[in-house]
Amino acid sequence: MPSPSVLVVGGGPAGAAAAFWLARAGHDVTLAEKKEYPRDKTCGDGLTPRAILQLTDMGFDFDVPEFHRITGLRSYAGDDLMIEMAWPVHSRFPNWGGVIRRSDLDMQVARLSEKEGVRVLEKTAATPVIEDGRLTSVQLASGGEKEVVVPDVTVIADGSMNRFGRDLGSSRRRDYPMGMAARGYFASPMSKDPFLESQLDLRDRSGATMPGYGWVFPLGDGTVNVGVGLLSTFKRWKHVNTTNMMDDYVATAPEHWGIGEETKLSKPTGGKLTMSFSKSPLVGDNWITIGDAAGAINPWNGEGISYAYETGRIAAGYVSEAVASGDTGLLRRYPQRLEDEFGLYYKMARIFVKLIGYPSVMRTLAHTGLRNRPLMEWTLKVMSNLLDEDEKEAGERAYDALAAMVRTLPTA
Repeated sequence: MPSPSVLVVGGGPAGAAAAFWLARAGHDVTLAEKKEYPRDKTCGDGLTPRAILQLTDMGFDFDVPEFHRITGLRSYAGDDLMIEMAWPVHSRFPNWGGVIRRSDLDMQVARLSEKEGVRVLEKTAATPVIEDGRLTSVQLASGGEKEVVVPDVTVIADGSMNRFGRDLGSSRRRDYPMGMAARGYFASPMSKDPFLESQLDLRDRSGATMPGYGWVFPLGDGTVNVGVGLLSTFKRWKHVNTTNMMDDYVATAPEHWGIGEETKLSKPTGGKLTMSFSKSPLVGDNWITIGDAAGAINPWNGEGISYAYETGRIAAGYVSEAVASGDTGLLRRYPQRLEDEFGLYYKMARIFVKLIGYPSVMRTLAHTGLRNRPLMEWTLKVMSNLLDEDEKEAGERAYDALAAMVRTLPTA
């Protein structure tokens, strides 16, 4: 195989999006995915309006039976407080979302990239070849066969484990938040419900408070995605067993979902969530990192799919310019673009998740917020990154308020 102009390592949302946009710009692109589609990924499977916009721009077919349309969010705090909110009307983003299994979503987006001309290599492992600290080539291995390619630029989209990037010196900032989550699939009579559901005041079967949050996302096919999440800002987070959290959440979930041990369809699986662009460096002489490999997950709500698509698209723009001009130094503009696009928003999020690392604070905020619809509707906009342009000036004021609250918390 001749060396492509661009090699994309990883065929999840970030990699497939980057490959799509690079191929559409006329570049010779190869995407190496170590597994075979469809492949399962631990994920909540939910798509916010930000993700819907990116998929729309790529020509995704939302009429496929695997896609279930979502009109809003239902939030609970314990058993007594509940609020339902529609996705906000926005000047740019649609006011609807969806749920689709990652096994279906990733395969369909990879096929869209193929239609644009991307050479998709499944069951192909990519390993960096490094000489004197520089990426000189990439070894591709499949079915016992190996070959070496020398792309002009390599796009690293190999997920939160980021094995390819680690060999190039990528590491995670330990002072930035990280999440842990577990999810499983259950049969449910409410599978066609049009709302995502979140529980903001988790309790175990004895009624004791648990750190973190829970969700139920309907898939429209007789099943629901059920999960729990926990942030590293909870000081004893390493001692929390998310499998036990899952068991307690399923046992105490609202009765309308009809879920329990007898309706379980899969063993829960878990994973770590790298957040807030906690990975660095994001670029090298001839490579660039996107999606979960860059730590792009939104700390406000654990959303990763839309930011994978967005960082893939943003990076594709810089890679396209670099390849076309023969000047890979143009890649260096990518981190600043991310800072301009997401910097203040993720800075606010890091403060917010420090606040809710205290279960008592999380419980108080949840119970107070759910009694105030305007406040919760604004919170939904913030957490989903759906503030409109004329609302963003409130971001600085919100940051100052959050920072002041954090200063009052104990440091232990």
